Amino acid sequence: MRMKKVVVGLSGGVDSAVAAYLLKKQGYEVVGLFMRNWVEEGEDGACTADEDFYDVRRVCSVLDIPYYGVDFSREYYDRVFRHFLEEYEKGRTPNPDVLCNREIKFAPFAEHARKLGADYIATGHYCRIQARDDGNYLLRAADENKDQTYFLNQVTSAQLQDVLFPLGGLIKGEVRKIAEQAGIPVAKKKDSTGICFIGERNFRKFLSQYLPMKEGEMRTTDGKVVGTHRGVFYYTLGQRKGLGLGGIKGGREGAWFVIDKDVKNNILYVSQGDESMLYTDVIECESFNFIPRPPKEREFDCMVRIRHRQPLQEARASVLPGGVVKIVCKQPQRAVCPGQYAVLYLGEVCLGGGVIK
Repeated sequence: MRMKKVVVGLSGGVDSAVAAYLLKKQGYEVVGLFMRNWVEEGEDGACTADEDFYDVRRVCSVLDIPYYGVDFSREYYDRVFRHFLEEYEKGRTPNPDVLCNREIKFAPFAEHARKLGADYIATGHYCRIQARDDGNYLLRAADENKDQTYFLNQVTSAQLQDVLFPLGGLIKGEVRKIAEQAGIPVAKKKDSTGICFIGERNFRKFLSQYLPMKEGEMRTTDGKVVGTHRGVFYYTLGQRKGLGLGGIKGGREGAWFVIDKDVKNNILYVSQGDESMLYTDVIECESFNFIPRPPKEREFDCMVRIRHRQPLQEARASVLPGGVVKIVCKQPQRAVCPGQYAVLYLGEVCLGGGVIK
């Protein structure tokens, strides 16, 4: 009987390398596929695609598996980065890593893998899949600290067909240990953080190449001008650092923080001390993607996460007409940012997510 072929998305990091190693041990015919999603224009950029591909080659040499490289930079720019810029121009806070999974890793990447003869595709994501009669369900990983279902909330049940997540039942420390014991050269490589095309660069400097800086006023909610901002796009709700504001004579004490953004008039609203106005217990989401489909009940108790690695919060969700989902949290949530994703859970099952309005 022919061995089943698995094409593994290799990033040059330890997680995807161990995923490939485990699959080969299980008897699959494993092929590595490296994606280049961003093309650097300068020599001082922090996106290390060439270095990562070098690490992929080293990993594949040790594992004795073939590998390929594919350039999806145009698809990434059109499907992910354009949306990223449009959202910032609206004063929202997008999460391109979520879109990258739906629009790149489980779309053109999967299609390319099929052309290579893949029976399955696999990645180093920390999550699990459970196939049921009514579709494929996305489940949280054994390692709650590394769980990546939040970033996969927009994939469909169909996109999860014939997908393998070998790390779903492992703890990160176990993955490192497996890599060291197997002699995988990236066993101690530092995990990548942040958005791939920004990397370790200064975010404000990077964004200014695409959205020109325009200074404007920082105002309190009662209209008092207390400072100057460097571009309203570059701030997020609840942000404390980088405001450059000190105490005001006769004013209240405490740290300053961003409370609102008026993009049209280029005004950044800030407040000091009392953060109660940053909290809300009601969240509305649009373009909600249920995996595999909405629950039969139009209202149901669940858990919600509004940012990666946030502890799950108790909530009640209501499915409204037009693809809107209303979420009422048991405890008020701080700095709920429009443009980010709210992701729902029922036990270990990730129900999907939507864009916060």
